[in-house]
Amino acid sequence: MRVASLKHRAGLSESRRIVVKIGSRVLVQRSGRPDRRRMTALIDEIAALRKRGHEVAVVTSGAVGAGMEALGMKSRPVLLPEVQMAAAVGQTRLMSRYDALFTAKGLMVGQVLLTHEDFRHRLRQANARRTIEALLRRGVIPIINENDVVSDEELKADLAFGDNDYLAALVVKLIRADLLVLLTTVDGVREPASPGRSRRVRYLDRVTRKTLALVQVGTESLSKGGMGSKLRAAQLAAGSGCAVVIANGLQAGVLGRVVSGEDAGTLVVPSAL
Repeated sequence: MRVASLKHRAGLSESRRIVVKIGSRVLVQRSGRPDRRRMTALIDEIAALRKRGHEVAVVTSGAVGAGMEALGMKSRPVLLPEVQMAAAVGQTRLMSRYDALFTAKGLMVGQVLLTHEDFRHRLRQANARRTIEALLRRGVIPIINENDVVSDEELKADLAFGDNDYLAALVVKLIRADLLVLLTTVDGVREPASPGRSRRVRYLDRVTRKTLALVQVGTESLSKGGMGSKLRAAQLAAGSGCAVVIANGLQAGVLGRVVSGEDAGTLVVPSAL
């Protein structure tokens, strides 16, 4: 591994404020039902980070998928009102799971629903920042999601900014986080290694067109994002001085490994230092 990569990896353990974005495919089973065992494991890892003194905010996907399961939908609906309906049903189910599991670890959660408009309006942006920072000061875990029920912009947006990846990058800038961990179902960005094979990209100085050309936007029925989405979010967050790691949220202990500076996932180093 390059010396610069080792240096930046080692510095991750000093991160004071961490944003963890959990993708739909990490949180829910293929049917859309929340995966309680995986959620429990991730919450255990987040609780461990809190005990080590890190502030942690969670940006979560999964509301639409959970609603689809509850409503008996076999595939993601196309019509906007039906998507919003699924989000309304699923959001309560998802938050109840978070609340129960974090309570079992002695931690309290607070729900924060945002839209892109909240980041464009100066007063609303300031209110969101103050609320999230107040939660963090009290040791409460902010659970942040797009307010899909009242907003159609995110749901109809270009898939390149789907699945809450872009929201996570905006939250990073909002609360001046030191580290963004984007959890997905692969071990990071992959690049061709030999015919028919690929290898993990351990370290990126920056996200370029060449980097983006390595990936394609995902088309999974339970999620809108893909690796292209995560790279664009990483580009935005790194540009604000935040380190970013794209890692496999299905791997046991992944958050602890990332924050400890181990060689997990793909590290995108801050570019505004």
